[in-house]
Parts: sequence; C-alpha cells; structure tokens
Amino acid sequence: MLDLSKTRNIGISAHIDSGKTTLTERILYYTGRIHKIEEVKGKSGVGATMDSMELERERGITIQSAATFVSWAGHHVNIIDTPGHVDFTIEVERALSVLDGAILVLCGSSGVQSQSITVDRQMRRYNVPRIAFINKMDRAGADAYRVTNQLRDKLKHKPVMITIPIGAEDDFAGVIDLRTREAVYFDGDNGEHVRRTSELPDGYEAKVTEYRAKLIEVAADYDEELMEKFLEEDIDEVTPEQINAAIRKGCLSLEITPVFCGSAYKNKGVQVALDGVVQFLPNPTEVTNKAFHIDEKERKEVEVELETTDDKPLCALAFKLEQGRYGQLTYLRIYQGKVTKGDTVFNTRTGQKIKLGRLVRMHSDSMEDIEAAGAGDIIAMFGVDCAAGDTFHGPDEKYSLRSMFVPDPVIYYSVEPKDKSAQTNFSKALNRFAKEDPTFRVRRDDESGETIIAGMGELHLDVYIERMKREYKVETNVGEPQVAYRETITREVPYNYIHKKQTGGSGQYAKIGGVMRPLVDPDQGQHYRFVDKIVGGIIPREYIPSCDNGFQEALERGVLIGFPVVDVEMELNDGGFHAVDSSDMAFKICARTAFKEAMRSAGPVVLEPLMKVVVESPEEFQGNVQTTLIRRRGMIQGSETAYGTTSIEANVPLSEMFGYSTELRSATQGKAEYTMEFAKYGEVPSSIQKELIEKYKDRQK
Repeated sequence: MLDLSKTRNIGISAHIDSGKTTLTERILYYTGRIHKIEEVKGKSGVGATMDSMELERERGITIQSAATFVSWAGHHVNIIDTPGHVDFTIEVERALSVLDGAILVLCGSSGVQSQSITVDRQMRRYNVPRIAFINKMDRAGADAYRVTNQLRDKLKHKPVMITIPIGAEDDFAGVIDLRTREAVYFDGDNGEHVRRTSELPDGYEAKVTEYRAKLIEVAADYDEELMEKFLEEDIDEVTPEQINAAIRKGCLSLEITPVFCGSAYKNKGVQVALDGVVQFLPNPTEVTNKAFHIDEKERKEVEVELETTDDKPLCALAFKLEQGRYGQLTYLRIYQGKVTKGDTVFNTRTGQKIKLGRLVRMHSDSMEDIEAAGAGDIIAMFGVDCAAGDTFHGPDEKYSLRSMFVPDPVIYYSVEPKDKSAQTNFSKALNRFAKEDPTFRVRRDDESGETIIAGMGELHLDVYIERMKREYKVETNVGEPQVAYRETITREVPYNYIHKKQTGGSGQYAKIGGVMRPLVDPDQGQHYRFVDKIVGGIIPREYIPSCDNGFQEALERGVLIGFPVVDVEMELNDGGFHAVDSSDMAFKICARTAFKEAMRSAGPVVLEPLMKVVVESPEEFQGNVQTTLIRRRGMIQGSETAYGTTSIEANVPLSEMFGYSTELRSATQGKAEYTMEFAKYGEVPSSIQKELIEKYKDRQK
C-alpha cells in the first residue's frame, strides 16, 4: 500500500492552449515514465502521450481527461490532465471533484483568460488547493509579474512568487528560487540537468531582495518565529525549510497560491514546479472528504467525515468511465478503506453486488495490473457495470458521496444513421456516450420520431459524431443545430379547474384551485416550487402528491413552442373530490390541464440561452470584432487591452452564434480566437418570439 504522507493526487487545468498537455509530457519525461518527448502538434505526428485518442492528436486538443502516475523525490503522484475547452467542462468538473490539489497553468503572455476563471470557479467549488505555473515565458509579451497581479485582481487569489524568471521572451534563461536565493538553470538537450548556483545574474540582486521580502511577509502570517524575524528585519536568517512550512500551511488553507514560472515547451522550470507539488500540495490525509452514511433501520442519511485509512469500511467513487478494448473501464477514487482483487463491493445507487476482477493503475491508455489499493489512491477497475458518479461501499457500512455539479446542455442536433443497417451500432454508440458523459443527453422526440442529441456546444457534439464514425463505423445525417429554449411566465394568475369524465362504470372527478406565479429567490438549480395550502381535507392528503406530479409533467412542454417551462411556483389552496370517482389519475390529469390553461393567461414568454463570449484579437481589429458581436444581438460587457491584444467580453444569444468562427476569421485576417460558455437564460425579443411560435405551429400542422 502507498505511504499516504508521500502521495499526491493532482490535476492540471487551464484555459485552452496554455500548455497543460505539454507540461504533463515534460513531467512524464523528467520522472522517467517516458524516454522521448513528443509535442502536441509535433511534426512526427505521434502526439503527446496523454492525448491517446486519434481525434485529440489530429486536432491538437485534449478531449478526455487522462490519468497517469509518476514518482518524484520519493513521492507517488497521481496526475489527471484535463481538457481546456468549455465544451468538455464535465471532464474538468469530475477530475477536480476527486483530486486533492491542482496546478493552475497560465499563459505568460495572455495571463488570466476566460477559461482560467471557469476552472478557478470549479476548484473553489470542490475546495481544491492549487499552485500556479506561469507557462510560455519564452513567448512575446510574457511577463510573470503582470500575470501574478492578474491572479490577485481577476481571480481574487493571494499569489506569492516562489520563483522569478531570469529574462523573458527570447532571453528567458531560467528561474531564481527566492527561498534559497539561487539561480536555477536547465542544461542538457531536454533541460534534464538542473544546475543551481548562488551566483545571481547581473542586475538581479535588488529584485531578489525585494521579492524575497514579499515572500517572507506572506509566509510570516503562518509562522510566529518568521513574523518576529520579519518585524526585526532579520530576514537573511530565514531558512528555506521555514518558508516552505509556512507557505504549505497557507496553501492548504486555500488562502495563498504559490506561483512558479517557466516554459514547458523550452524545458525550463518544470522540475522546480514539481518540487512545489510535493512541498505545498496536500496528501490525501490532509483533505476533508464528506459522505452521507445511510442508516437503513432508521431510514436516514447523516453527513459524516471520511477517514483516509485502510482499516475503515470502504467508500469509493466511480468518477469516470471509458469503453476500452476489454469492456468498461471505471476510474475509482478510494476515499476510505481498501479494495483487493476478488473483493465483493456494493453499488449504493443500484444495490448491486459486484465481485472485483481486474484492478489496474492507468498510464494514459496503457495500464499496469495491481493486486490491491488503499485509501487515498486513484485506480481503475474492469468489467464493472455502473454509471459515472456511483458510490461503492463494503458489506458493513453504506455510504453515498455527494454527486458532482452537472450543467444542463444548451444545444441539440437531430441525428440518424445514413444506412438503416447501422441502427444497432448507432444505438450502442449513443448509449455508451451518454453513460460516459453526463452532459451528453439522448432522447427520442415523440412527435417527429427523431433521435435528438444534446450537449454543451457545437464542438462537443461534433466530436461525438466523429467518434461514432471512427469507433463504430456509423455515418450519420445531422439536422440543423437547435437551441435549448425555455418558457416561463411573467405574472401571477389564479386557476380553477374541474376534471369530469363519465364512462360506463366508475368515472373520473377532480377539482383544484390555487395560484400560479413566477418563482422568486429559488435555491441553486431549482426551477419549480409546489406550495401546499390545503386545509380541512377539501382534497384528501393522498391526492396532493398527484397534483404535484401533474404540474411537473406539464412543465415538460410549454404552451408557446413546446419547450420545458422554468421558474414557476404552483400554489394549491382549493379543490373538491368525489367519494367514488376521484383517483390519483383524475387529480394528475386535472393538474396537468389546469397548468396549461393558467399558463396561457400568465403572460408566457420564451427564454433563450445567452452565452458569455470572450474574443481575443489584435488591437487593430477591435472595432471589427465589436461589429460582429453587435450584429449577432450581442451585449458588450467590457473589454481590456494589454500588450497589443484586446479581450472583448459579450453576452450573445446562442442561436446567433452558429458559424461565428468563419465570420470572425474573415473580420480579423484569421488572427482572433474566441471561447464561449453558457451564462444565463434571457427573454427573446418579441419579433423573434413570434417567428418561433409560427414555426412551431407549422410543425404541429
């Protein structure tokens, strides 16, 4: 079993193209896991080790997070390399939900970008301590001091520089370690020989003194002895060990972010950052993990704190699934207890009993068999049928881990196989993708009989259509992209409805009354609230849940364009029943019809998803870019310019964003790039609402 004090579970996350996969490739090389460095878009066409999917190598992007493990300075480090594209945000989400620490990679010239902000929000959601690595110090406009300030201003971190760069851009030569006042150079063909010297380069003495004092000032908050030395201006006596211990304390409490700099592509600074991982990031026992303990006798769930020890009852989470050559591969994070080959475990959600066959440790797409694994480890198991997010427990105690946050899809396509004989493979592929990825949804449209796939963006769905073609040999016809509209109401209305049906034998009778109103201050993720104000038994208690169910069924299809209804509160305060003819079904039908009728007079409107679009372009094209956004009904939220690059943020309706990349390329001579993620739902202009309603009526006919 692992020595937990020398184990680290870390993720590498960042904005697109900040160099996450390149950094992981260097880590694998310096730790001896691989013996030749390959580039993400290298001439050899081999592609980086962690981009094992053919599509990833072609596009030069990471699509699936990949796991590996390395040994460094006597420590066992499990690493997950995550994608940067917002379309694959669930991959980052599930990785961060099981990791103890992370490296936030930032581009030395672009600094904190839109996706860095999203990733940072996800890290905060799961209380993940992180160190920052300012990469690409060899690029034009690279400035580690500016990026550190952006960490403070944009992300509200308390960053502290552990290393500062020697030179920048073409002159970037190495780093200075402020703790030891040593210049660190990386010699050899691939920077594998780390050379430390106390001889600082010319002109750096004053800078080192200034930034070392800043480092000690931050560290002093976590160590009284350091505080005394700082106040007495006796900072030359401070040892690197004292600084490390104090900074580690601050990093684990999520209060400070240690900052390292380097260039992964130019093989500089990576080893020092790796030292930072083992020096500052937590081991599994230093992280608080909570689960719900399920007591079946008393039928209640109690939140408990898990202990990272092997001798406690098992609690583990399946956080990611992959369909491998030998069946389903399930990535497992063990929080408490241990698993051994041949053990019997239970799936909390399904109650299914499972015998563990093959256990492996993952290294990108290759694996090493293991006999057992203990608390705090990340492994994978074969042949276990489960879904992402399932909890496994032993025979003694039953646990359930909190499920991770899954955003709703915003775009959908209708798809069908070109060749009807490929229907079986088509269904197999869709079932597998939906099981692996909670943000990829599949449904059948009852009216048109079409198969509808929904996801986080065009790239997300395009990748799955391409994977269907490659992995399952299924060519598809894809319909026009559709936007996930919603409907809601704008005013409060009373409702009163009687449902009567008399057919031979017992009939149906139900009467309900109350108020429909817009939902105010809902909880996170809540779009509907049921308020029961029935008194005096005018509706028997057993029929009240049927009314609630009827309303919820009616929410699935609005009255304007047939899309789901959100943000509605239904109050039930009046009604009547018949001793013989009333039933659950009668009240459900009554509630469903009452909802539809009330909604028509409650000022219904259509809502559309608004996307946060961030365009980065050379300054001279700022006007052109703003024009392209305004033409697509975009509301400019703000812009900032640094070093000749302008970053413009706008909220744009998703329905207007199709084909935007082509327009942006022609407006900026191909020099701009953009990212897009869901921001919120907003009301559609009345002219567009009319169009949507007309289209819907035509389809109905």
